[in-house]
Amino acid sequence: MTDIKAVIDNEVKTNDIVLFMKGTPDFPMCGFSGQVVQILGYLGVEFKGINVLDNPELREGIKVYSNWPTLPQLYVKGEFVGGCDIVREMFQAGELQAHIKAAGIAVREAAE
Repeated sequence: MTDIKAVIDNEVKTNDIVLFMKGTPDFPMCGFSGQVVQILGYLGVEFKGINVLDNPELREGIKVYSNWPTLPQLYVKGEFVGGCDIVREMFQAGELQAHIKAAGIAVREAAE
């Protein structure tokens, strides 16, 4: 498991925003992954989507890495943010936008 931990650690630390998900950003394979992709798209932020369905070791390894049992999992600047429910709640409260901005990443402002 140490090899997969190193792979995950590298992805989390070398990408500003990374989403470990089922499927790809263009073709999410579960509704929860799709919701997070939609939120990130709405915010206009670039992110790397990593399909855990391609690698069973990665799928289990990310759960151990974050100590979080479900997917998707969102990381911003190396920090675990949460899964779909947490991301959705943060987004609705404006906290996700603030968190991403605080990390130095530009976010598309909502049209008022």
